[in-house]
This record gives sequence, C-alpha cells and structure tokens, in this order.
Amino acid sequence: MRFVALWLSGIIVAVYALQQIYSTEPFLLINELKWAEPWRIVTSVFAHSSPAHLLNNLFALALFGLILEGRLGAKRMLWLFMVAGIVVNIFSPYPRSLGASGAIYGILGALAVLRPGMVIYVHFIPMPMVIAGFVWLAQDIFGIFYPSGVANLAHIGGLIFGVMAGLYWKKGFGDKTGINPEGKDPVLEKQLDDWEKIYMKPR
Repeated sequence: MRFVALWLSGIIVAVYALQQIYSTEPFLLINELKWAEPWRIVTSVFAHSSPAHLLNNLFALALFGLILEGRLGAKRMLWLFMVAGIVVNIFSPYPRSLGASGAIYGILGALAVLRPGMVIYVHFIPMPMVIAGFVWLAQDIFGIFYPSGVANLAHIGGLIFGVMAGLYWKKGFGDKTGINPEGKDPVLEKQLDDWEKIYMKPR
C-alpha cells in the first residue's frame, strides 16, 4: 500500500462524519472507561472536536506523513502513527481527550531525527526540522503551565516516542540518512525530494 498518510486522513474524515451523524461520545477517550472500553484508545485517535481541529491535523498528517513514508516506507509510517497514538492514549492523564495530534507528533519526532535539515515553516518562520522540534517541545512545555485546552502532554509524549523511533531506525540501518534501502519508496522519495526543493526552502 502507498500513500498511507492519505488513507489515514480519509479514515479521519469518515470518523468525523460519523461523529456528526451520531455522536462524538462513543469515540472519545474517557479515562475512567479506558480499560472497560479499550477500543476508545484507538477510536479517539481518529476523532476530532471541530472543523479547525480536523483540518489542522489533516494538513500535518498528509504533509509530514507522506515525507516520512517516502523515507521509511508505508508500513513503518503506519506503525509509527498507530503505536504513537495508542501509547500516548494509554498514558493520557486527561479525563476526556480526542485527536490525532499525539500520533502526528510521533511522525514529527521521527522526521526531526531522520530529516533534521529539512526546512519547514513554523509560525511563518523557516527553520530546520530539528529546530522546529525544539520549538514545538518548548511550546507544549509552556502550555502545561498555561493550559489552553490543548493536550500538551500528548504532544510531548508523541514527540518523544517519535524521536526514539527515529533514533532506533537510524542506528539500525547503519547509514547517515537513517533510511532503509529496502523500506523506502524510490518513486515517492524522488517526487518528495523535488517537491521539497521547490516548496520547502526559505524564500
């Protein structure tokens, strides 16, 4: 399977549609029901609270998920998204939560290790991916002390998990890029490299 990030995005949109037809309640991660109704640990990854919440996460998932898939292959990208989301939810301290942010931050953490020099924009400022990782981490640490309704601890947990996964893959593959020659998609990687050169450089 290719373009796993887009398939995951499609599932997220479908779940959001179901939320509008039925209710968000069955999809929520409710801490006191976490072990009595364990499916919530998974369904809450795909559920979102508002159109803005949905669109922000879809943009990040499609963009960074495709880049990571081009470097590691579809299976590893899917594994990272799902496991990061599940691990973050298992240890979630919040009474009620939902959203793919923890899983997406896992992708961001892995990219910070595997593509540290890739230039992206954070708050309209171009910076290398590794610096962006520290910026996101600092924002969420700040958010812990000044809560705004964002699950900052989930972001931090996902980012740390992604960094650990990225370090594992980079070390295991034994090369400077951290890319498994058998796992990456050469066609998609070439497309993404060309795309990065055009759209992800400082202007």
